[in-house]
Amino acid sequence: MNKQTQISFIGGGNMAASLIAGLIANGHPADCLRVSDPNPEALAALARFGIRPCASNAEAVSGAQVVVLAVKPQVMAQVALELAAAIQATRPLVLSIAAGVREASLLGWLGADTALVRTMPNTPAMIQAGASGLHASAQVSTEQASLAESIMRAVGLIQWVEEETMLDVVTALSGSGPAYFFLMMEVLEQAAVEQGLPQETARLLTLQTALGAARMALESEDSTERLRHKVTSPGGTTEQAINTLEEGDFRQLLGRALANARLRSEQLSGLMDSSHG
Repeated sequence: MNKQTQISFIGGGNMAASLIAGLIANGHPADCLRVSDPNPEALAALARFGIRPCASNAEAVSGAQVVVLAVKPQVMAQVALELAAAIQATRPLVLSIAAGVREASLLGWLGADTALVRTMPNTPAMIQAGASGLHASAQVSTEQASLAESIMRAVGLIQWVEEETMLDVVTALSGSGPAYFFLMMEVLEQAAVEQGLPQETARLLTLQTALGAARMALESEDSTERLRHKVTSPGGTTEQAINTLEEGDFRQLLGRALANARLRSEQLSGLMDSSHG
């Protein structure tokens, strides 16, 4: 990404703030970033980055090579229709981080030939440790796809999906996924406390174990299955715990959880489509 690429954010909430912080940390000049938001407090909070606040969405997108739509899904139709003429005139890459607002709806509001990338980031993006799925419309060039990658990599790992419907699976896996791991950590910590460990000791050991396991998996060429086998000695304590989880249908339970989260994502997208229809 060219350091002089003008990137404009429509909406200045948590995810926009995370992307702005990540871009600046990666060396993108603050004076090449703009933001508009109807909430003066949101604009004031972003002023610490030295970026340019704009009084209107139209001012924000003027001259931008990238427009990041970071507004709530419920107001996306209104915002996109308002911006359509400016988008058609300047042909920027449009990057939408709004959950559940499908490509067909966005292109219907912005114009069918808009270069659009939909992305589903997750909350760890706020600490530059996110995981984001991306899907590009047919109008997105190779250069624009690279630009979208550069922006989202500022807050973590990215993966492209060829089919837009796969963003519902991404939502179920990485979008909702932090909560699954928080629940597992919560349960493990509480179980350790019930068996005698002090609360803070249980908390720190739980969190560091989760961090260590994730780092090992990221840095190893082995599959997670292979890593599990390596740390599971026959007849040992780990095997006893794993057997207990397997007997409790742990795999099937997680599989159902993911499937139900994906189904809900599809349902919410359908409701969003019908509400704008």
